[in-house]
Amino acid sequence: MIQVIAGRKGSGKTKRIIDMANKASQDSNNDIVFIDDDNRYMFDLRHEVRFINASEYDLTNDQMFAGFLAGAVSQNFDVGLILIDAFKKLIKRDLMETEPFFRRLETISEKHNVDFVLSVSEAPGDLPEFIKKYVI
Repeated sequence: MIQVIAGRKGSGKTKRIIDMANKASQDSNNDIVFIDDDNRYMFDLRHEVRFINASEYDLTNDQMFAGFLAGAVSQNFDVGLILIDAFKKLIKRDLMETEPFFRRLETISEKHNVDFVLSVSEAPGDLPEFIKKYVI
């Protein structure tokens, strides 16, 4: 399953995704991974949540980021939820060009039973149609 938290800057997306990660760490038997573009919110997460600062890995496009996510899933079969904050900063691509990325994410999710939650700095009404179906 893929879920998208969409909203303009300052709309509370990061707080919501952090709360989701912390709640999931208490309720789930699976491992939880939180990916961000810096270390700013590392200490807002419960210690059970695996925090990854993706900017440390020199990811330059959405294909590299998709491979990075596949690697995170492949190295730990217990991962059940991956939360991604600052999605647009991490993929470095216009959202209109990300349909192949979302198809790949769906495949990873279905094949490996991993859920993804992404925070996207964009008004829900301005999202491409292929992303709107994921908005929560």
